[in-house]
Amino acid sequence: NVPKKCYFCAEKKDPQFSDIATLNRFITERAKIIGRARSGLCTKHQKRLTISVKHARHLALLPFVVKV
Repeated sequence: NVPKKCYFCAEKKDPQFSDIATLNRFITERAKIIGRARSGLCTKHQKRLTISVKHARHLALLPFVVKV
């Protein structure tokens, strides 16, 4: 279930707040950031992903919470 290699290392790119489609891969349906154990990301890219998601939330590109 867990990929063996980091997605961003394999693609040779960094997480960016403007790339919403990629960020959505690492967010649950409740808009929570998926941890490293489940996402398979390396430490460097997990931290950058977190910063990018938070930045996108402040710019209203991603929701803080999803109302059920």
